[in-house]
Amino acid sequence: MRKFDCVIFDWAGTTVDYGCFAPVQAFAEVFRHYGIEPTMEEVREPMGMLKIDHIRTMLNMPRIRKCWEKKYGKAPEEQDVRELFGIFEEKLMGILHMFADPKPGVPEVIQNLRAKGYAIGSTTGYTDKMMEIVAPVAKEKGYEPDCWFSPDSTGQKGRPYPYMIYRNMEKLGIQDVRRVIKAGDTVSDIREGKNAGVFSVGVILGSSEMGLSQEEFESLSWQEQQEKCRRTEQRFLAAGADKVVYDLRELEAFLEI
Repeated sequence: MRKFDCVIFDWAGTTVDYGCFAPVQAFAEVFRHYGIEPTMEEVREPMGMLKIDHIRTMLNMPRIRKCWEKKYGKAPEEQDVRELFGIFEEKLMGILHMFADPKPGVPEVIQNLRAKGYAIGSTTGYTDKMMEIVAPVAKEKGYEPDCWFSPDSTGQKGRPYPYMIYRNMEKLGIQDVRRVIKAGDTVSDIREGKNAGVFSVGVILGSSEMGLSQEEFESLSWQEQQEKCRRTEQRFLAAGADKVVYDLRELEAFLEI
């Protein structure tokens, strides 16, 4: 008898958009629009959160906050957050269709899990409007979960709140959190899973935590690849991950044990 009934996946960086580059590009462009050059570490640190919360978090980072105060003579305010988010949303909506291809092996893994009776759910940091672009492209390319929920369905309480996971469980008819896996590519994903009481899995390859495109990763030496994977694994484990896998094929193999 299998131990789990349902696997709930994240989207960008986990099942689509290898390296999670669509939101990263849009966040960086928004801050540049306001005359502030964020580092890639600053952009990626809050990844997985509700996008407006991501902007709030970045504006509260000490270096960015200091740059903002120096440029504008005051600390960033909620109105600034909303203005940045408006520009972010516009920029992201314009490029999302180019970053919705499933990661290698994802359609096959989902097909195999379904054939074995697993329900396939999903949560995301994208809004419903963003998902209306991403989901159809992913479906056309071979990936479609049984359902998806964004923070729009939970009163804007996105990760690390657990409520999107509970909406999946409700939709899919899953009673027991102990029979659910949540798989994602960010620390926020891990915390979402832990807060929901489900089995929380970090996915290394193509993750936002690693922050490399497939080409960049494959151009590294074997030793460099192993070191990148080790560091990413450590961040997931430090966040409380119950298990860390290289890719979804390894997760599928784990579910066969």
